[in-house]
Amino acid sequence: MSDGAISQDEIDALLSGVAIDGLNSSGHVGNGPTYKFDIPTLQSMADALKPKLEENINKTTSVTFTTENPLVEQTNRDHLLSKLPEVVIGINADYNAGVKGSHLYLMSTEFALKIFQLVSSEEATEVDDMVLSVVSEFIATHISAEIQEVEGKGIVKGLGYSTPETLNESKAMIMFPQGDFVLASYPLNYEGNAYTLWECIGGDAAEGLTKALGGTTAEDNSAGLTPIDIGGMNAGAQNMGGMQQMGGMPNMGMNMGMQQMGGMPNMGMGGMAMGGMPNMGMPQNMGVNMGMNVPNVQQLQYPNLQAGLNAGEQGNISLIMDVFMEMTVELGRTKKTIKDILGMGEGTIIELDKLAGEPVDILVNHKKIAKGEVVVIDENFGVRVTEILSPMERVSDIN
Repeated sequence: MSDGAISQDEIDALLSGVAIDGLNSSGHVGNGPTYKFDIPTLQSMADALKPKLEENINKTTSVTFTTENPLVEQTNRDHLLSKLPEVVIGINADYNAGVKGSHLYLMSTEFALKIFQLVSSEEATEVDDMVLSVVSEFIATHISAEIQEVEGKGIVKGLGYSTPETLNESKAMIMFPQGDFVLASYPLNYEGNAYTLWECIGGDAAEGLTKALGGTTAEDNSAGLTPIDIGGMNAGAQNMGGMQQMGGMPNMGMNMGMQQMGGMPNMGMGGMAMGGMPNMGMPQNMGVNMGMNVPNVQQLQYPNLQAGLNAGEQGNISLIMDVFMEMTVELGRTKKTIKDILGMGEGTIIELDKLAGEPVDILVNHKKIAKGEVVVIDENFGVRVTEILSPMERVSDIN
């Protein structure tokens, strides 16, 4: 940073490695769970979707795209960031019925603009709401094809997903699934130009899809434990693991933390008859009496939302103090029908929802942080800050 400015790579590194208020860069607590996915089953789903994706995009754009073989792999946020361009289009469409969990699509802005150009027959140089709307419709059609493929296995019915939310953001600001997740990459080509549609499936959603497709989940793998047969633990029972010798009794190998107990015929284990052993009548406080570790349960303490930043957080924030953010002043809003908008001309007066003299809203990156009053300074408009919103008001506005 020889010129005093922070680079995009440094911003990405800061966001991926710094925890604030217990949240990591993906907005989740901690590092997230680690999964072992059934990649072959999910690969078979992607292979089946390849011709459907090609048919979908060709029908949407009325031209001919060709799709190559998709690749399904297990990955995480840091690994995926190295593959993505600096700015991407993110489409969140979480599964919320039948299968539940994070579900995210990503594409480059060039790919999004190309789809819009082919659909609308209009040139577009930057991503706007119209471009995002066309992309959202294209992705919604593809998700429907995916649901039909999964439901075709007949194991899970009634799959559903939330309304796609499409954003044009820096890749460092995308909300990726927590922990390890499944990444499906779909390469597409049009007139010699290569594009990629990335699909990120969160751990819970990937497990649910695997189960719906008849594959093996982590739960299935953990179910293969061999049960211990305690029905014949008499004088000739086999040593099962390390219990201390208990007087005249054989070594039963249960390793329950017992010390040498002399020659006690009655062990107080609640009347459980184990082979040729006498009734052992275990009391309710067996965990304490037998040396077992009792967990220390404490009430969860939530942080104060109004508390200031600690020293570590202040140091981290100082690294991005010279990053520019967009500040806007909103005079007011209103809603009009398409008919009214098309009928507008020079001299049309638009009535807003704010009263004369009422404070205007001050927004940073489209989030309201303060209120103020309009002033004129040397023939230029300005705004004087009259009120800073409290942290609770800002959190409420975000929600």
